[in-house]
Amino acid sequence: MPVGTARTCMNGLNALSGVGLLTVPYALSEGGWVSLALLAAVAAACWYTGILLCRCMDADDAIRTYPDIGERAFGRTGRLLVSAFTYVELYLVATGFLILEGDNLDKLFPGARVTLGTVSLAGKRLFVVLVALVVAPTTWLRSLGVLAYVSATGVFASVVIVLSVLWAAAVDGVGFSGRGTTTPLRIAGLPTALGLYIFCYGGHPMFPTLYASMKRKSQFPKMLVICFLLCTLNYGAMAVLGYLMYGDGVLSQVTLNLPSARLSSKVAIYTTLLNPVTKYALVVTPIAAAVEERIRGAAGKGARAVSVAVRTLLVLSTVAVALALPFFADLMALVGSMLNVAVCMLLPCACYVRIFGAPSMSSVEAVAIGGILVLGSLVAVTGTYYSLMKIIHELV
Repeated sequence: MPVGTARTCMNGLNALSGVGLLTVPYALSEGGWVSLALLAAVAAACWYTGILLCRCMDADDAIRTYPDIGERAFGRTGRLLVSAFTYVELYLVATGFLILEGDNLDKLFPGARVTLGTVSLAGKRLFVVLVALVVAPTTWLRSLGVLAYVSATGVFASVVIVLSVLWAAAVDGVGFSGRGTTTPLRIAGLPTALGLYIFCYGGHPMFPTLYASMKRKSQFPKMLVICFLLCTLNYGAMAVLGYLMYGDGVLSQVTLNLPSARLSSKVAIYTTLLNPVTKYALVVTPIAAAVEERIRGAAGKGARAVSVAVRTLLVLSTVAVALALPFFADLMALVGSMLNVAVCMLLPCACYVRIFGAPSMSSVEAVAIGGILVLGSLVAVTGTYYSLMKIIHELV
């Protein structure tokens, strides 16, 4: 594989390697063993829609980004629709980062409390606020080159987490005696499982940029196969490993089950904590840039101050949502069902059909696209409903 292609492959792996890794054991417990086949089906569908996005780019040399594809297909409305789904997805992922940090830091330092006058913060809420204070200055940077370099460790971190969990089971005494269900398929839990599985493959907004950066664009489908195959193997390994260890008792993040006194557990948890801190600014910057673009004319000489204010308010808003909805798995299932489904399945198919026209497609293409649209629509409806109901139930 050429050096440029290998670098793009590493970037693709980084785009697909995220905090979804922690939720796949819980997803397996929700859907049953047969749901692993759905993990593979989701991976195949998302790989194919990634290829469709790049075919759309070949239709016009002016296309460079995902919103460009939306505009080429559906005009200004298409650009706005793609941008809206992408920005809301990024916003909720950033919120999920704060929830994840709060959950895992609370496990490492139980009972922590800070009191300032009449205000007292403890446990998860305290750590969500502290992490926000740490990441807020990173969002003020104009150049995110250093953060982009650090976040590239995501691929290595994902492997380290799986190996640490395996070490906890095989060496540190946790074992593989988790009591799980004997039911191979849990119909009631499938919407949640599918939403979490789709959340794992939310790299589509980056694919057009990766494709445009390649000198040998004919290598892109092969590169994408490698990325999806390796990530699916890693996700599948973590799902099976976590479920064998804890069965139906596995929590929304498998790291919360680990015995905190063990070295392997500390490695897994600290590695888990690193990625959100380094990636938070990268996730919220596109949203902040879009807001700043809208108010650029009113900013004048105070553009820098406006930028800092916008980004600070954005961080504060994610803190408010994280404190109000501290349900990591349910929130990520909602993101997967309502937003990732649209960005990774429905919109790529719709844009491709719109740009090239149904008559130009082969019968195999038509069946594949039709199947993806049906699957995506079912997940969008059922997954969004069940996720919202679970969140409402938790709040009540």
